[in-house]
Amino acid sequence: PVCSMGNSTSRLYSALAKTLSSGAVSQHQDCLQQPDSAQLDPIDPKDLLEECQIVLQKRPPRFQRNFVDLRKNAASNHRPIRVMQWNILAQALGEGKDNFVQCPMEALKWEERKCLILEEILEYKPDILCLQEVDHYFDTFEPLLSRLGYQCTFFPKPWSPCLDVEQNNGPDGCALFFLKDRFELVNSTNIRLTAMKRKTNQVAIAQTLKCSETGRLLCVAVTHLKARTGWERFRSAQGCDLLQNLKSITQGAKIPVIICGDFNAEPTEEVYKEFSNSSLNLNSAYKVLSPDGQSEPPYTTWKIRHSGECRHTLDYIWYSQHALNVNAALGLLTEEQIGPNRLPSFNYPSDHLSLVCDFSFNHQAAIIQ
Repeated sequence: PVCSMGNSTSRLYSALAKTLSSGAVSQHQDCLQQPDSAQLDPIDPKDLLEECQIVLQKRPPRFQRNFVDLRKNAASNHRPIRVMQWNILAQALGEGKDNFVQCPMEALKWEERKCLILEEILEYKPDILCLQEVDHYFDTFEPLLSRLGYQCTFFPKPWSPCLDVEQNNGPDGCALFFLKDRFELVNSTNIRLTAMKRKTNQVAIAQTLKCSETGRLLCVAVTHLKARTGWERFRSAQGCDLLQNLKSITQGAKIPVIICGDFNAEPTEEVYKEFSNSSLNLNSAYKVLSPDGQSEPPYTTWKIRHSGECRHTLDYIWYSQHALNVNAALGLLTEEQIGPNRLPSFNYPSDHLSLVCDFSFNHQAAIIQ
C-alpha cells in the first residue's frame, strides 16, 4: 500500500516509484538520446530523502560513516568541491548474474534498493557524482537528479552484460553528474577505451568544467575498467588509453583533473602504477586515510559468491596533486558494520563502497581559464 501524503509529496512519490516498462528494453539502442527533464519541477533534496526513508522504513538504518578532516592550514575562502565515486551495482547483474550467495533476493528489490542508493547520494550531497554500473539511468537517475539541479551524462557499454539477463533495463554504463549552480560545462567527451589498438567494451566520460565561484577549470573523468583475473595487461592498456586522452583534454596537465573509477585492479597491478607515475602528476585521494599517507584502504569491495569470498581494493579517486588539495575523505565501513554476509545487504545497496572526498584548489598552482 502507498502511504497517503500531501499533494506535493504524492507527486514526488509517483516520480520515485516510477519504473520503466519492459517495453523500454527493446529501445536500449537509443539510450544515448537523453530525455528532456527540464520541464519537470525541481525537487527539494530533503523531501526526496524523506520519501526514500518512508520506502525504507522496514529496513535496518543506514550505516554511520564519518569524514576525516585533512586540512593542514586555515580554511579556504571557497567552498570545497565534494566528489563522490561509486559502483552502484547494476540491477540486472545483482539479480541475474553476480550470484551473491549470502544476500537474500528480497534485499535486491529495485523499488527499495534504488532508495538506498538515492539516500546515500542525498546524505553526502556531492557537487560531482561519478557512477558505474548504471542501468536505471533514464527511469531513475536522470529524471530525479536533474530535478535536484544536476547536469547528467550517460555513456553505456557497447555490449553490456546486463543485456544477457531476462527482463533487463537496457545496458549499464558510466554516468557523470555535476551541480549546475556550481559548474558550467565547457567540454564533454565520451571515450570508448582501446586496448592493443582495438576498441573494447569499457568506456569513460571526461568533462571540462568551469567552477562558478573561482572561475577555474577542472577536468573530471569517470571510468570502469575490464573485470576479472587474467585481464591485467588488458586493463593496463585501457588505463594507458585513458591517460593519453586526458593528457590531450587537460592540455598536458595544465587543467587539473579528477579521475573516478572502478579500476578492477588492486594497487599491485600495472595500471595502478601507470596512474601513479603519469605525467598528469596524479595521486590517489584515499591514501590520505592511511597512517603513512602511502597506502590504499584495505578494501573498497567485499562480497561472497559461489566461488568464495572477495575482499579487494578496486575503486579510486585520482587527482592532480600539484593543483588540488584533499580537505576531507569519508571513512570506510568497518568489518563489523559490513557484517558476516558481506555486501550487498539489507543495509547497503552495492557490493562496492562509495568514496567521497572534498577538494580545494591549490592557490599556488597556475590558473588556466
